Amino acid sequence: MQFRNKIVSYSFILLSLALFSFNSTGQKQWIVPHLEGEIKFDGMPFEEAWNKIKPFPMTMQKPVFGKEPTEKTEIRMTYDDHYIYVSGRFYDRNPAKIQTSTKKRDEFSPNSDGFGILFDNFNDKENALVFMTTPSGTRTDMTIFNDAQGRMDRMPFNMSWNTFWDVETKITDKGWFIEMRIPLSSLRFQTTGNKTVMGVTVWRWLPHLNEYYTYPAIDPKYGDFASLKPSKSQEMVFTDLISRKPLYIAPYVLGGMTRDYNLNEPGTAYVKSDDPQITGGLDVKYGLSGNLTMDLTVNTDFAQVEADDQKVNLTRFSLFFPEKRLFFQERSSIFSFSLGGPSNLFYSRKIGLYKGAPVKIYGGSRIVGRIGHWDMGFLDMQTAQHEDLPSENFGVLRLRRQVFNPYSYLGGILTTRIDINGKYNLVYGLDGIFRIFGDDYVDIKWAQSYVTDSTNNALSLNPSRIRLNWQRRSIKGIGYDFSYSYSGKSFNPGIGFLSREKYYLLFGSVQYGWIPGEESPLFTHRITLRSMNFFSLEDGMLETGRLSLGWNFQTKSNYSGSFSLDYNHERVRGIFELSNDVNVPSGEYDFISFKGLISTPMTNFFYVAGNIEGGPFYDGTRLSFTLQPSWNISSSLNLSGSYQINRVWFPGRNQDYIVHLGGLKLLYMFSTKFSINSFLQFNSLTKSFIGNIRLRYNPREGNDLYIVYNDDLNTGRYSEVPTLPVFNTRTLVLKYTYTFNVQ
Repeated sequence: MQFRNKIVSYSFILLSLALFSFNSTGQKQWIVPHLEGEIKFDGMPFEEAWNKIKPFPMTMQKPVFGKEPTEKTEIRMTYDDHYIYVSGRFYDRNPAKIQTSTKKRDEFSPNSDGFGILFDNFNDKENALVFMTTPSGTRTDMTIFNDAQGRMDRMPFNMSWNTFWDVETKITDKGWFIEMRIPLSSLRFQTTGNKTVMGVTVWRWLPHLNEYYTYPAIDPKYGDFASLKPSKSQEMVFTDLISRKPLYIAPYVLGGMTRDYNLNEPGTAYVKSDDPQITGGLDVKYGLSGNLTMDLTVNTDFAQVEADDQKVNLTRFSLFFPEKRLFFQERSSIFSFSLGGPSNLFYSRKIGLYKGAPVKIYGGSRIVGRIGHWDMGFLDMQTAQHEDLPSENFGVLRLRRQVFNPYSYLGGILTTRIDINGKYNLVYGLDGIFRIFGDDYVDIKWAQSYVTDSTNNALSLNPSRIRLNWQRRSIKGIGYDFSYSYSGKSFNPGIGFLSREKYYLLFGSVQYGWIPGEESPLFTHRITLRSMNFFSLEDGMLETGRLSLGWNFQTKSNYSGSFSLDYNHERVRGIFELSNDVNVPSGEYDFISFKGLISTPMTNFFYVAGNIEGGPFYDGTRLSFTLQPSWNISSSLNLSGSYQINRVWFPGRNQDYIVHLGGLKLLYMFSTKFSINSFLQFNSLTKSFIGNIRLRYNPREGNDLYIVYNDDLNTGRYSEVPTLPVFNTRTLVLKYTYTFNVQ
C-alpha cells in the first residue's frame, strides 16, 4: 500500500503541474475562403476562382531552416458544400529534373517530387489525416498519431489507412501542377455554431535540390517527423462547413483454392488436401454524424493483405508485427494504449489470427469519432472456432478527452475477450498525457487485468501495469526521456501485446543535439547516453541492463546514420534456445556490443541502407549484417531487396548458429490504377521460400480486383524423415469488391 500511495502522490504532483501550465495556442487563425466561381478539375489550377485565393507563405525547412524557397511555390485551399479543394503551382526552372518514381496507390517515394497536406481534422493537436501526391498523380493517404512522436523503427503513422479522394496532375515546361479534391465525408470534423477549426500543414519536396518547404514554418528541432506534428499545424477556420454522413456499402466475392500437405496419422508421409472456396461478405461504413463513423463487417476476409516480413529473433522475448488489415485502420490511434515500446493494451492482430494462421471472423462492428469533447472508439468482433481455440468475442471501448490545455489528455480503456465456454479476460486502463511546459510531456498509465480462475484482487499490484514517463520532445540542445514501468506477476492483457512480463523497468536517456548553420554539411546530429534496466519481480535481481553511448546524424545531402557502443548485462534463468542445437546456458553475462547504421540519399533512384551489429554475445560472439538496396528503375518499375546474415558462435561449447534471410520485391505499375507486386522471401533456418504475388486493379476508390498467389516451398526436403513435400501450402485467390456510395 505504501508503494501505491507513492504512485498516487507522484501522479497528483504531475497533474498539478499540468493544470498550472494551462494555456491556449495563442495562434492567429487563417480564414479559408469559400469557393467563388467554377473550377475545372484537370490539374491546371489557373481559373479565376483560384486566382482570387491567397497562397500560403512557404518557408524552407531543409536544408536551411527559415531560408526563402529556391523555387516559386503557390499552394491554395478552398471549399464548397461537398469538397475541400487544394491546388499547387510547383514552378521549377529545370523542369527536366522533376522526378517521379512511382505510380502505385500508397507508394510515396523520397526520390519523387511530392506534395502533401495534413489535416488535424478535430484540432486535437495529436491526430491527423495526410494526403500526398507526386507528378505522376499517385494517391497516398495515412493517419498520424501521438503527435508524430516516434522513431524510424516505430513510425508514428499508419499508411494502411485509405479513404475516398481524387487528384489530377500535369507536368509542363514551367513545372508541375495539381488539383486535389477531398470529400467532406472523408474527413470527419466537429463544428461549433457555424465555425469549424482544423489544423493544416502543407509541404513541397524537391529531391533534385534536397529542399523541403512547409507552411507553417516548423522548426526541425522536433525531429524527422517535425512537419507531421499536428500540434505544429496552422489553425484554419471554415465557415458553414456542411457535415456529410457517408454510407458506403461494399460487398465482396471471393473464390480460390488452397492446397496443403499434412503429416498422416502414422507419421509416415505427407498427404495432400485441397480446399476450394467460394464465399462472399459485406462491409458497411456509415456516418452516424459528421464526426462519428460506424463500420460493420460480415464474414470478414483479408485475402488481399500483404505478407509479413520474415524476422530473426536473437532475444528471449516476443517479436512485434504491425497490423495491415484495412478494417482496423480508421482512427486506429484512438484504441492505442501504449505501455512502452511495442507493448500495448490492445493489439488487433490477436483478433482473427492464431499461431500465425487466419481464424474465420463471423463479423463485427466498429465505431470511432468524437462525442462532444470525447474521442471515442468502440469495437466488437466474433470469431469462429479454430482447432483447439473456441469461438470468441472481442470487445474494446476507448474514451479520451482534452484537459487543462490543448496538448493534454485524460482517458480510459476497457478490453474484453470471452470465449463460448465462458472463459474471460477483462482489462481496464486509465491514462493521461500532459504538456507541463515548453516541449516537456508527462505520460501516466495504469491498467489491471481480470482473468478466469485468477485471484483478481483489485488492491494488489500483481494483475497491474504502471508506466510513468517524462520526456522533452526536441532534438536540439538538451533532451531527456525518463521512464518507470511495472508489470505485475499476473498481469495478462488478453488482446494486448507484451514484449516481456513480470518486471519493473528504470529507463533514462539524455542527449544533446545540434542543428548547424548553412555552412555545415550536417543538417542535424546529436549524441545520446541511455540506460535501461529490467528487474525481475521474482527476486528483484537485474534481468537485463544496457548502457549505451550513441551518435546519429543527417547531412544536407540526405546521408544519414547512427552508431552506438552498448554495455550489456543479461541474466538467463533457464536455458535460452536459439535453435534445437544452439543455446545459452543459465547464468549471468556481461558483454560489450557495437551497432552501426548508414543510408545513402533516398533522393537518388538507387539507394542503399545497411546496418551491422557485432561483438561479444553472452559467452560467445555475434555478427549480424543487413543490406537493403532499392532501385526505382522508372516510374513504372521498382525493385528492392534485402539480405541479412545472423551468425552467433560459441567456441567453448562448439556451437554455431547461422541464419540467412533474403527478400526480393518487384513492383510493376501499368498505371496509377493497375499494378503487380511480387515478394519472395528465403529463410535458411526453416529452409523455405515464401512467395507472394498480388495483382491489383483499382479503377476508382472502393472498386478493387485482387488476384493473390501464395506459395511456401521447402528447399530442404530430404533433411527430415519422412521427406518433406515440395511445398507446405499453395493458395490462389481472386477477390472483387465493389463499393456503393449512397449519400
